[in-house]
Amino acid sequence: MHPFFKAIRSLGRLNIAALLLAGVLPLAAQQQYSSSTARKSGPPSAASADHHAANKPEQKAAETQPEYQVGEGDLLRINVWKESEISQGVAVRPDGNISLPLVNEVRVAGLTPRQIQELITERLKTVLTNPQVTVTVTEVRSKLIYITGEVGKPGAYPVMAPTNVLQLIARAGGLTQFANRKDIYILRASESGSHMKFNYKEVVKGRNSEQNITLRPGDTVVVP
Repeated sequence: MHPFFKAIRSLGRLNIAALLLAGVLPLAAQQQYSSSTARKSGPPSAASADHHAANKPEQKAAETQPEYQVGEGDLLRINVWKESEISQGVAVRPDGNISLPLVNEVRVAGLTPRQIQELITERLKTVLTNPQVTVTVTEVRSKLIYITGEVGKPGAYPVMAPTNVLQLIARAGGLTQFANRKDIYILRASESGSHMKFNYKEVVKGRNSEQNITLRPGDTVVVP
């Protein structure tokens, strides 16, 4: 222990700290006092570490998926709190509109459920006090992709989020034992005559991954 530090230790920690701040103690004594204080205080607590970790900005592992946009034919459920006459299920008509009591025509095609909720809320504010509106999509009919042939459950599947060929095959119950895994192909209705190959055996092995395209509404996956 530094002699000077030993001589004044009877002053107590608060008085020593005051001398440190005033610059009275020699450098060696300052260093020894700082080391002693650090040992007594110990490492940061787990709670403190968690607090600092919680305040760090989170790294996004993946981009946030875009919200679903309503289209013609979709079924919606409109709920207005304490207003049973307005609350009802509606279908989006081919013109992109829906009809509701007190609101009349509302164009919803191309909007997200959140945007529709805000739009209806604003319309109802002219006739109701503080309307509470929720909008949910009960059935997707405007955005369908199709799969046919040697799969467990061929048919039409709604697209609520980006879906690639492998994901659609999984949703359809997988390939049957008779499926030709090398000669699957995708027909794209939006591009007349478009015919894209998909080699299941290679893609699942990590080769030709570019064949595992993100499907668009109207696409048909054919499994011979």
